[in-house]
Amino acid sequence: MINSLRGFRDLLPPESDLFARIETAAREVFGLYGYQEVRLPVLEKKELFVKSTGDTTDIVEKEMYAFTDGGGREVALRPEGTPGLVRAYIEHNLGQTGRNGKYFYIGPMFRAERPQAGRYREFTQIGAENIGNSSPYADAETIAMLVRLLEKAGVAGCSVVLNSLGCGDCRKAYRELLLAFLRGRSETLCEPCRGRIERNPLRALDCKTDGPALAETAPKLSLCPACAEHFSRTRELLKISGVEFQVNTSLVRGLDYYTRTVFEVRSAALGGQDAVCGGGRYDDLVRSMGGPAAPAIGWAVGVDRMALLLKDKPAPDTAPGAFVVSAAKEAGEKAFALLTALRAAGISSDYSSFDLSLKSQMRSADKSGASFALLIGEDELKAGAVTIKPLKEKSGQYTVPIKDAPAEIEKRLPKL
Repeated sequence: MINSLRGFRDLLPPESDLFARIETAAREVFGLYGYQEVRLPVLEKKELFVKSTGDTTDIVEKEMYAFTDGGGREVALRPEGTPGLVRAYIEHNLGQTGRNGKYFYIGPMFRAERPQAGRYREFTQIGAENIGNSSPYADAETIAMLVRLLEKAGVAGCSVVLNSLGCGDCRKAYRELLLAFLRGRSETLCEPCRGRIERNPLRALDCKTDGPALAETAPKLSLCPACAEHFSRTRELLKISGVEFQVNTSLVRGLDYYTRTVFEVRSAALGGQDAVCGGGRYDDLVRSMGGPAAPAIGWAVGVDRMALLLKDKPAPDTAPGAFVVSAAKEAGEKAFALLTALRAAGISSDYSSFDLSLKSQMRSADKSGASFALLIGEDELKAGAVTIKPLKEKSGQYTVPIKDAPAEIEKRLPKL
């Protein structure tokens, strides 16, 4: 027997139904905010992620599934969605369409990290990117949309944490302060942080090992007047949107392309690794990848982590409304035609096999969780009728003309 790889899994019902419910909620919310879907390739050039995500990030240094393909190309399974979407934005000149640059994606991502609760090596991510808008209105709208999606999906008890990383000018002066601080403590840092100090000192503040302790004592970033005004206005607009948040000046996020506003949504229910989702502004990324000057902001949420928070909530009911049973050998065709009519009326319907015994078919009807069994036997065939047997109620069975069966079932099924 060949089993699945560690960190990869089969997504089975009812969890697969929960994923579908989350994705449906996301599509509905994106529609409210004017976002369009982009379906990105799973495989990209490795260079795309090194150049955009940053060669000092954990994703690129330790977690990326990268390899040389049969044509000698250095490729990688996508570890995140933003670089691919920015590549598509540049490659297809999406900035020239005249429309708002609002896009979303839903699909699998891959990281070779240690599997743990809610984290797998293949995981589903929903992401949103607003490209071409530098206004704090875009920041507030993007975060408010994320909160609305979580609420729509049924995720409760989350908190928004907010910070600003400033622009390149802000960080230039801060980098020297942070470098001096980290150099003085290099002997106490973990090996990855020691190797990153000179290349990207800010990354040490996001380290899972050293980050929490360093954040308490490290010098704080001073924002330039423009960045301070942007951050202040973003907070004011979030209050207008009704979004509650906390400012945490230690929040860095783990990717190199972030500028100005960064944020996370956290849930205490997830324990130590409490981030449900996060994102931020990346005003320089499009230009650094060869595109036009296009400020942007976006976020990504792990569907696996959302599902973990929803696991104790009632699962969506996927049982059929009707289960058709052929109680006579010659009734199979009529029963099959009835299935077609029920489904055409929008009623979820199923059957087992019309060649099985009545007892066996009724047993399958009970196991399916259907609300009603619809039986066609010899008497029903002669009368052009069908017997409706409630499977969840105590009321008795009754007979209606076969042509009226869809309307009768629709009338008795609970309205969603």
